[in-house]
Amino acid sequence: MESNIKEKHLANYLYFGDIGEMEKVLGANDRNISYIELLLGIEISVKGNMVAFNPPSDMAIRLLERLSKLSHSRNEEFSQSEIFMEYQLLSEPKLKDLEEGKSLFSDKEYSISVNSRCVFAKSRVQKKYITSLFENQITFSEGPAGTGKTFIAIAYALMQLMTGKKNKLVLTRPVVEAGESLGFLPGDLSQKLNPYLKPLYDSMEYFLTPSQIRKLEETGAIEISPLAYMRGRSLNRSIVILDEAQNTTRGQMKMFLTRLGEDSKAIITGDSSQIDLPSRDKSGLVEALSILHDISGLGVIRFSQADVVRSRIVKAIISRYSEEEGDVQRKY
Repeated sequence: MESNIKEKHLANYLYFGDIGEMEKVLGANDRNISYIELLLGIEISVKGNMVAFNPPSDMAIRLLERLSKLSHSRNEEFSQSEIFMEYQLLSEPKLKDLEEGKSLFSDKEYSISVNSRCVFAKSRVQKKYITSLFENQITFSEGPAGTGKTFIAIAYALMQLMTGKKNKLVLTRPVVEAGESLGFLPGDLSQKLNPYLKPLYDSMEYFLTPSQIRKLEETGAIEISPLAYMRGRSLNRSIVILDEAQNTTRGQMKMFLTRLGEDSKAIITGDSSQIDLPSRDKSGLVEALSILHDISGLGVIRFSQADVVRSRIVKAIISRYSEEEGDVQRKY
């Protein structure tokens, strides 16, 4: 279906032929306008079904036209993260999906469904990530914050657990800050490790209520474990998430990977730019990515700052830090 938007005079302004379509794009009470202004660095004014730009903006025309086309297949308004994702896609050249009028976040081939909630790929690398989770026994996901590494890992793991394909979900990470010695912290093992696994719990609570999570923990379907406690175990019919893997040592990574039975899966996430290990210790994640990448059944997904989908400002912050770190390296 063709868009109802009609371009006018050097991209100064455009008309929406359908008010309902306009509301989906601009949001209730035009609340998406301020975000689009910030994203594009322009001013937007609305009068009736006309949207005007100052200064004229071809990107604004392209973005709103694309959102207009996509609005025909949905009932709800666009969120800021969806607008940001489509803006990023428009910044890439020669995209087949754009030519066909498709949206990444409505492609069921690249989606994960948990407890009536559906997660869609929001970038091209996320598409590869989801494909790897389905096709491989072990998937490494490396890259900066905000790219969806942990969120997608949790979504896929919960889907495997809730559909009965796996009997147990094990959450683990290296506790570098406490030197893997948790005895001085109050509470049982779960309570000691909980602060370190809070990002994983935040993602789980998108799909399940806290009471549902507690019940799964009580029955042993969800287990949390410090990485140091994984030694000697054999994990069968389980799905295991190793988070913050950049802070594993070589020995810890090797130990973790050799715990898996044939009917288990592992997802390893990390950011090699945020290694907290002592300088004498080599990151187990960095080494594993360099020596294991060509093993059959093992997938390696690398995200970059261009793949940040969390928000516009997170992407800008990561970009600025990368520029600063590059300047420092050039000085020395």
